[in-house]
Amino acid sequence: MTNPLQKIWFSMETISSPILHTLTFCGRATAGAADSTPKLLYLSHGNHLRCNSQFTCPKKIHCFSPINNRLRSERLIGNASTRNPTERSPSQNFSVLLEVEGVLMDVYRLGNRQAFNVAFRKLGLDCANWTEPVYVDLVRKSAGDEERMLVLYFNRIGWPTAVATNEKGTFMKNVLREKKNALDDLVMSEALTLRPGAEEFIDNAFEQGIPVIILTAYGTSGEKVARSIAEKLGSERMSKTKIVGDEEVKQSFYGQLVFGKGAFSSLDEQLAKEVSKAASAERQRIAEEVASMLKLKVELNNNSSESLQNIVAALRAGAEYAEVPVEKCVLVAGSQSGVAAAERIGMPCVVLRSSSTSRAEFPSAVTVMDGFGGADLTISRLGRKFTS
Repeated sequence: MTNPLQKIWFSMETISSPILHTLTFCGRATAGAADSTPKLLYLSHGNHLRCNSQFTCPKKIHCFSPINNRLRSERLIGNASTRNPTERSPSQNFSVLLEVEGVLMDVYRLGNRQAFNVAFRKLGLDCANWTEPVYVDLVRKSAGDEERMLVLYFNRIGWPTAVATNEKGTFMKNVLREKKNALDDLVMSEALTLRPGAEEFIDNAFEQGIPVIILTAYGTSGEKVARSIAEKLGSERMSKTKIVGDEEVKQSFYGQLVFGKGAFSSLDEQLAKEVSKAASAERQRIAEEVASMLKLKVELNNNSSESLQNIVAALRAGAEYAEVPVEKCVLVAGSQSGVAAAERIGMPCVVLRSSSTSRAEFPSAVTVMDGFGGADLTISRLGRKFTS
């Protein structure tokens, strides 16, 4: 009989393993079979092979290996695309995963200043208007901190008379909320365009048979805005790419396992999550006690690990849909969070600088470039770097 502790250990080991070595699937190898739904197999104590039929597998994915009528435990291979691997170009050895914000579009360079001015007008601040020189100066002096930008600006021209000293914080939050709404509207309109060379980069990938995955599942502006940016590529390009958003992540193998819809969703996993939440709350309580002694206010970021987990899930789902192993995918990132998630799972990462990351350092990235095309990021350059 399997020891419960060994079962829990196995489940945790399987979930945490970067390459999920211990999973395999069995099913009918021939089309038209009565029951072609793969079933999840896992090794239990004593090397017996067990089957858990609670796990739902997309019909597109085939992860079985009948050899001499015996099943062997193999590495999980995510094959969630409708494309036939035998039809790919022989030269295709990697896939490209593209972030949206900062990569397909430099949102903050194109629309942030305009969005602030829209917010000022909506709040009746007719005296406030940021020209390009004013905006650049504020960004430089505040290191891009938007609340600091507002403080510097209104300290210079004078705060609105209706805003009391103790209401300045609330006032700035209102401005930033309206600014975000205005920026989202601008991005989804036709006023803002993609980064120069982005379309040619994707076209070159198609020509060489390289899968292109666009990641809309994470980003500061949300999935709706990210998808609207991706749609600027046009219907023909969109038909050749795969968009990986929240729903696609949940439907992936990794998403089903990690987010509680797969075979390893159990009471033990739920208890582990509750323990983690309790530990985070206790850290916050202790920090607040210490801060009160020092007359400080602190807020610990307890969401960072959860956010990283979500980005990791998006990257793994992207690899599944591309039908390419994680280590053969190249993430083109515009954010520190994407770089960190790629490093976590061993996915090579190239950073494309934007106005919001122009001075940032990315030590774990393979390389950092300023844009698409020319002496910067091209498919041929990626091919030489990752297939040599």
